[in-house]
Amino acid sequence: MGRVKLTIDGKEVMAEKGSMILHAAKRAGIAIPTLCFHERMKPIGSCGMCVVEIDGGKEIVQSCMTPVVEGMTVTTQSETLLLARQDALRAILVHHPLDCPICDKAGDCRLQELVYEHGITSVEAQPPTSKFRFGYSTTFLKSWPERCVQCLRCVSACNEIQGIGALSILEEPDGKLICYDQDKCVSCGECIQVCPVGALLEKKTPSRWRVWETKKIRTTCPYCGVGCQLNLHVKNDRIVRVTGVEDAQPNQGRLCVKGRYGFDFIYSKERLTTPLIRENDGFREASWDEALDLVADKFKAIIAESGPDALAGVSCGRSINEDSYNMQKFFRGVLGTNNIDHCART
Repeated sequence: MGRVKLTIDGKEVMAEKGSMILHAAKRAGIAIPTLCFHERMKPIGSCGMCVVEIDGGKEIVQSCMTPVVEGMTVTTQSETLLLARQDALRAILVHHPLDCPICDKAGDCRLQELVYEHGITSVEAQPPTSKFRFGYSTTFLKSWPERCVQCLRCVSACNEIQGIGALSILEEPDGKLICYDQDKCVSCGECIQVCPVGALLEKKTPSRWRVWETKKIRTTCPYCGVGCQLNLHVKNDRIVRVTGVEDAQPNQGRLCVKGRYGFDFIYSKERLTTPLIRENDGFREASWDEALDLVADKFKAIIAESGPDALAGVSCGRSINEDSYNMQKFFRGVLGTNNIDHCART
């Protein structure tokens, strides 16, 4: 595809021909503020925060939408750009409720960070206006239309990343509105993960928390063998939220509804905590050694009486691939039978 040379803030940078200024700057370690941009989606260009000057300030452009050109000179920080970014933030805040003290996103809100970084201390307050046709709610998520900043990340994520199309944009006389189709929504929560403010929030747990009260623990999703990477958000040793790890394979931040919201079973009082052995008309608790010895003895007795093909195994679809591999190896190499299957095949 070829490469071009340009200058960003006095630094010579090589970039792929056709790539955007924002990407070139990021790869060079130069930060440009963004609100609507997200690495996993196509540039949206709705917020006006990533503006830069090119060729000595002759033109101000959005860096997420402007491709690099050979010999281009880019300036990312100037008084003119600061004023432009401040104006963009004020335009958002005029229609955004200043309810940070009670917003669940406080401390993890991109708008809050940008307002602080750009020194916005006041704004002409007006009644918040709705950017959704109506607020919507499912079992797992709830919208706060008045907090929406029209970044359109949620719409792009629903259509580009998940391919569901439950969110769309409607052009109205007063501007854009975000519309929700409840018949298409599968409550995957992708819109919540990419929302930079508190316009889309989970309602999975009644627990309340602030981001600084939680710690992140990375793990692998237990629901199938794909191996999606999760961040567990834990407060007081209990999971309060699950998000996808943005830069991890294989899911790159994506999660299904089970992976994002199916963590209740961890705290179920019905979970088995010790092996049980059937005796008479009930079960009794046993140690792992006793239970495993019993299973091994039963296997040996069946093989001695009827041969190894009298045994069969079904591997769990929620186990990791390595466990399924070990199980088929055990049945074929140790027990001596090819009667091994996987429940996902049904």
